[in-house]
Amino acid sequence: MRNTLKTFLHVALLPFAMLFIGEVLPAEIGIISPQDAVKLIEHPDPAKRPVVLDTRGGYKDYFRGHLPTAHHLNFDTLRGTDLGVPVQYLPDDLTRALLVRAGVHRDRTHLIYATGEALPNDEILSATMVAYVLEKFGVEDIRIVDGGLPDWKAAGLPVTQEYFGNPPGLLPVKGQPSIALTVEEVLARKGKPGVVLVDARPKNEYLGQDDVWLRKGHIPGAISFHWARLMEEENTHQFKPFEQVQAELKAAGLTPDKELLVYCGTSREGSLLRFYLKHIAGYPNVRLYEGSWKEYASLKQHPAELEESRIGEESGASGVLKSSR
Repeated sequence: MRNTLKTFLHVALLPFAMLFIGEVLPAEIGIISPQDAVKLIEHPDPAKRPVVLDTRGGYKDYFRGHLPTAHHLNFDTLRGTDLGVPVQYLPDDLTRALLVRAGVHRDRTHLIYATGEALPNDEILSATMVAYVLEKFGVEDIRIVDGGLPDWKAAGLPVTQEYFGNPPGLLPVKGQPSIALTVEEVLARKGKPGVVLVDARPKNEYLGQDDVWLRKGHIPGAISFHWARLMEEENTHQFKPFEQVQAELKAAGLTPDKELLVYCGTSREGSLLRFYLKHIAGYPNVRLYEGSWKEYASLKQHPAELEESRIGEESGASGVLKSSR
């Protein structure tokens, strides 16, 4: 297993990552090792313990075993069909009610996790999606448990079947709605100098070689960067160190000087790519198109593209996208 602390130090997410009983983390969004997470959960002061959220969609998995004090928040309760389009984010008032019910609190640390295995397991996407929603509603202290439940168990840390219900939470007064993009904003921004539109789905879906979507292909001008390239092969809940993927990101045109517009199928894959670029790589300007391909595909007045797009060699400095013919 790679040295998680080394990763933290490299990306400057946890300057003082070695926790001792009695210490707390500074408020920020990032990742945390299971070893450091359990120290927070077992903090001697109950008021300083984190809100632990198990985001798995399979409730029986929660019943089989979960982290101590983990409250089950099924990621898909935050979405539903709207105007015929499935899995759209719920209206803000409903989302606030669900987050308050889950105990989300503006003054506490939030530990989020799911189960990780090799592909096709993608439960990490439920964790990054919930982290995205919390961030959009103004929460500033969020850590995804790196390695998820498998690494937690591998470290010999305790697992329980006891239910845990958080007391009602208290959300920040001010959210961060600007991290979200509408389809109109995507269409207005894509193709402008310095703007890169990136599709986080598997390459076959990006090229329309699938049986999933209403329409095939991708938004014209979008480049392809599959989210799983950022994760360890044997455990898709474990993030690769930034130095290991930096060259891949640069080759794809995903650099910190760009304005990055991220999307995928339903926004879960895009939420992971955005989380990595924003909170691990430290890129300053990364936003998520929430409607993603499932919404765009229903808007048949807008074209779809089947051929791969790339950053043009002569225009790479400005981020202008060209289709590869």
